[in-house]
Amino acid sequence: MKTPILACLLTALALPALAEKADANKPIEIDANAYKGNALTQGVEYTGNVELTRGTLKVRAGRAVVKEDEQGYTYITLFADPGKLVSFRQKRDGGDLWMEGEAERIEYDDKSEVVKFFSRVKLRQLEGTRVTQESTGEHFTYSNRTEAFSMINDASGTTREGQPRVRTVSQPKVIKPAGKQ
Repeated sequence: MKTPILACLLTALALPALAEKADANKPIEIDANAYKGNALTQGVEYTGNVELTRGTLKVRAGRAVVKEDEQGYTYITLFADPGKLVSFRQKRDGGDLWMEGEAERIEYDDKSEVVKFFSRVKLRQLEGTRVTQESTGEHFTYSNRTEAFSMINDASGTTREGQPRVRTVSQPKVIKPAGKQ
């Protein structure tokens, strides 16, 4: 493989605030109730309570499909079980900072270094347990190469009139009075 299966997903999931750099040197662990693969198609499907872990990154899904192309690029799609969501949580560099979120489906393309979240997307930045920013929408895209990101109001990735609007709520910074710890 050109890069580890989730190498860019790790930083991409952290949005503009980079994921903990040490995670890039950690092994990827995938636990599931079962998996099946096909050497001819270079694909593996994990099913049942799928848990992907790499350092501080924890992803939970109902099913994960991992494929590799002829050039060694990896493509991963994480699916939620019916009525549930794929979820992730990862530490960010610096202090007790975290990124977490959820969606019905998450796709990662190693070749383009793009991660996409589909349907019922919710992303949160936290300081400890305090949510400092939360964004919701139906389609979220992040490019690891350009660090560009977008939230769209329709799961198709196209803005549609009449659909619910995207929303971001940012909390004010907690400023400690001078002389207080």
